[in-house]
Amino acid sequence: MELVPLLLLVIICLALLAGYPVALTLGGISILFALICIPFGIFDPTIFKSIPIRIFGIMNNVTLLAVPLFIFMGTILEKSGIAASMLKNMASAFRGIKGGLSISIIVVGALLAASTGIVGATVVTMGLMSLPILVNQGYEKSFSAGLVASTGTLGQIIPPSIALVLLGDVMSNAYQRAQNDMGIFSQQTVTVGDLFIGAIVPGALICIGYLIYTIYKNQTNQSINDNAIDSKINIINLFKTLALPFFLIFLVLGSIFAGIATPTEAAAIGAFGALVIALVNGKINFTFIKESSEKTAIVSTMIFTILIGASIFSLIFRGVGGDELINLIFGSIPGGSYTALIFVLVIIFLLGFILDFIEICYVIVPLVAPPLLMMGFDPVWLAILFAINLQTSFLTPPFGFSLFYLRGVADQSIQTAEIYKGVIPFIGIQLLVLLLVIIFPILIW
Repeated sequence: MELVPLLLLVIICLALLAGYPVALTLGGISILFALICIPFGIFDPTIFKSIPIRIFGIMNNVTLLAVPLFIFMGTILEKSGIAASMLKNMASAFRGIKGGLSISIIVVGALLAASTGIVGATVVTMGLMSLPILVNQGYEKSFSAGLVASTGTLGQIIPPSIALVLLGDVMSNAYQRAQNDMGIFSQQTVTVGDLFIGAIVPGALICIGYLIYTIYKNQTNQSINDNAIDSKINIINLFKTLALPFFLIFLVLGSIFAGIATPTEAAAIGAFGALVIALVNGKINFTFIKESSEKTAIVSTMIFTILIGASIFSLIFRGVGGDELINLIFGSIPGGSYTALIFVLVIIFLLGFILDFIEICYVIVPLVAPPLLMMGFDPVWLAILFAINLQTSFLTPPFGFSLFYLRGVADQSIQTAEIYKGVIPFIGIQLLVLLLVIIFPILIW
């Protein structure tokens, strides 16, 4: 009987690997599985009554309202051409340093992450604009591909990150559930703002790690030649290019950190600010707004449909005895709480090879977070560990999304194997930062 929920999890994973839509797979297979279990007395059919309540709870969640707003903000900035201007000016600014183009890509990637938070947009934009130039200037193909793909993932950990918004909602529910199980009725909460603040230092460390590796790699490559980059640095253009994104970042994150606005309210400010930037750049017209709105609606619908499917899965998984299975697994792990933590992090890392971060966030994290929280781990610290770990899922082959994005825009002369090889050092940097945060929890403010 304890293996019944495990069977459900295995069937869903196999269906996802077969290429079936994530949201329909999570919800549909879970309901069919529950219907099969009813005649055997394994599942109580009255649990089905909770499904509409859960769906209403998702659609009525004010915190999750930040998701479409941040997506709209990122889409507007992507289409406004600000990334191209930033990359051109930053490349000129770093021209005096060997490998300055690669350094400028990391700096621009970090700024885009802090202003858009959308991985796909950053990878595609960088891949189209900078990857051909990197290769032409003598950078190794594998390094160039790895740099572009990895820089795009900074949007996963640097706030305002959509991943942190989703993870904040999951961890808030898990923390409340853990406190209920421990009989704590004066409950503390975990907010998205807490995660934004906690992710600042780890995000900065990952950027620094990228820079150190890039500088080292450039110093040992004698074939680099950045002469094709315009050597004239227009300070006024550089200031204009950076001023507006910095101001937008200050408005969004500053209002959250100062306690003036909630993440949802700050996302609304960011969306309006992005429209102002597009207006300043002369991009605003009906077609621009229409295309941005349509893309926002498509991505938001995809995310919320997955959330609904994951909520149905979670409900039925618990209904067939999933909680007992999870407790049995954690009770069977030798060692103390840190052994259980390492076990969970390894499982999430391995699942990142085959599952998307949203799937892991809403299917796996709700199952493993409450037992870890009951062991006394800080919820914000634990959430940041999950976030860093989930960041690697964008780079781990064969199903890393950044690899797909880059493969779609990279020249055919760059082989897929070279892309896989190029991301390995950057995955190592992310795992190193993960280890540092585990050893030094003080890194999470």
